[in-house]
Amino acid sequence: MSLHETELAGRLRLAGLRPTRQRLSLAQILFGSGDRHVSAEALHQEALAAKINVSLATVYNTLNQFKAAGLLREVAFEGDRSFFDTNTSNHFHYYLEETGGLVDIGTETLEVTGLPALPDGTEIDRIDIIVRLRKTV
Repeated sequence: MSLHETELAGRLRLAGLRPTRQRLSLAQILFGSGDRHVSAEALHQEALAAKINVSLATVYNTLNQFKAAGLLREVAFEGDRSFFDTNTSNHFHYYLEETGGLVDIGTETLEVTGLPALPDGTEIDRIDIIVRLRKTV
């Protein structure tokens, strides 16, 4: 299922972003085939393979702009590893160590209990849970 350029442009405008050619091209890759998790490096490689002339710095900037506009959710772990998730709903992830990929965990039956008391003047914005999986022998 491919998103039409005018639909993507409208989506970007609604998020407060100008639909430049590079943003539209990257948005088509990101949002054109359903929910997914992608690193900046992987998106850069996909863009180059699609003959989109864009630098890695531009990919990072665009992903961060999309994140700030609420179009993406960043899933960061281990300090320097980040994925950008097109599914911005509240959900959790399995991390597959062998492939380095993320898989969504539904929240329908999941409960988080036993959290410590929050500091005064704060509230929970969201809880990020990443369950690391490895193959059994």
